[in-house]
Amino acid sequence: MDKDSQGLLDSTLMASGTASRSEDEESLAGQKRASSQALGTIPKRRSSSRFIKRKKFDDELVESSLAKSSTRVKGTSGVESGRCSGSEPSSSEKKKVSKAPSTPVPPSPAPTPGLTKRVKKSKQPLQVTKDLGRWKPADDLLLINAVLQTNDLTSVHLGVKFSCRFTLREVQERWYALLYDPVISKLACQAMRQLHPEAIAAIQSKALFSKAEEQLLSKVGSTSQPTLETFQDLLHRHPDAFYLTRTAKALQAHWQLMRQYYLLEDQTVQPLPKGDQVLNFSDAEDLIDDSKLKDMRDEVLEHELTVADRRQKREIRQLEQELHKWQVLVDSITGMSSPDFDNQTLAVLRGRMVRYLMRSREITLGRATKDNQIDVDLSLEGPAWKISRKQGVIKLKNNGDFFIANEGRRPIYIDGRPVLCGSKWRLSNNSVVEIASLRFVFLINQDLIALIRAEAAKITPQ
Repeated sequence: MDKDSQGLLDSTLMASGTASRSEDEESLAGQKRASSQALGTIPKRRSSSRFIKRKKFDDELVESSLAKSSTRVKGTSGVESGRCSGSEPSSSEKKKVSKAPSTPVPPSPAPTPGLTKRVKKSKQPLQVTKDLGRWKPADDLLLINAVLQTNDLTSVHLGVKFSCRFTLREVQERWYALLYDPVISKLACQAMRQLHPEAIAAIQSKALFSKAEEQLLSKVGSTSQPTLETFQDLLHRHPDAFYLTRTAKALQAHWQLMRQYYLLEDQTVQPLPKGDQVLNFSDAEDLIDDSKLKDMRDEVLEHELTVADRRQKREIRQLEQELHKWQVLVDSITGMSSPDFDNQTLAVLRGRMVRYLMRSREITLGRATKDNQIDVDLSLEGPAWKISRKQGVIKLKNNGDFFIANEGRRPIYIDGRPVLCGSKWRLSNNSVVEIASLRFVFLINQDLIALIRAEAAKITPQ
């Protein structure tokens, strides 16, 4: 056999060996995938038949990394499962086994418990921060402070106001859990450390008074009038007996409460009446002597009634004094209205709703307020918020002419002509007066004005 034929034979043998090796590896890999899928621990990897693979997303990267790490750690278990399936190991596998160290390998744990342990460890911090029920951190701190002060769970249940209505049994169980249950105690301590300093100070200020504190407070006499300095001195003289957050004001308030319930040393509690018979309301009513009952004078009520009566009389007197000032009468315009003029009316300022009768030689126009009283209140005609409190003055001269003077901020229009502030204008009969969109017609009593002019003409020559 020549060299060429010998080289061709060697190449075919090598190709067949590699093909058989690749087939064995593929079968072993398939068995590994089947065993892992049966166990349900490692998800099946996504694969593509395309030559150019796309980039992996974040979730795929995580899955592939988990699969690689698990196959690296548990490679021996995969080999064992492959052997148990009945397939013989190939020559490459024998070489890998021979290269491995001869020291005995400890059996690796099953994959499922390992993964469950990891999941439990990752979820453990969530259980630490979980709410433990109705007991809040503030309630735990209140309970601890109150028990340290009184050493009595019954007193704590009666005297401490928690966030919920706990029964005595619930208070006892919570205290025993804080003492003997390590998990609840640890969680409660962690929660109390996270409280705000102001919340802690507020809780400490509500701490119950101990017997030693009440004994020191009871020595203060009930007939005396102690000040804050007295209780401050008591705090300085007994710093160890009082709680660390006690103030002089808090001691004074508690002392007043003790005096109210006769708990001081110099006070004696009245004994209850002896006997089984209890005095009811009807018996007490029979014991009352009606002759001794007198109507007590209520001086405060009498003073209030006197002041109210005086105020009302003063208002009536003021109205009576202002009657002669009301020179302008206001009448509603109806279909059956009275005549505009009489023997005392000089002129009429007629609007859409009301009419103003001018019975004096000078009247003021404007908007009446509590502190400003005028003759003609234009707010009775309509909206007058743009009108000044003293808008203008209408005067009658001795010669019988009427003039209007503007004293407000806005102009007054007489027959369409503006009269600015500080100016005046002559009014004639049937003149249209417009003040801040309120229109009036000025009507003059010609007969009465003629008499006034005649009298003025008689007086002038003299």
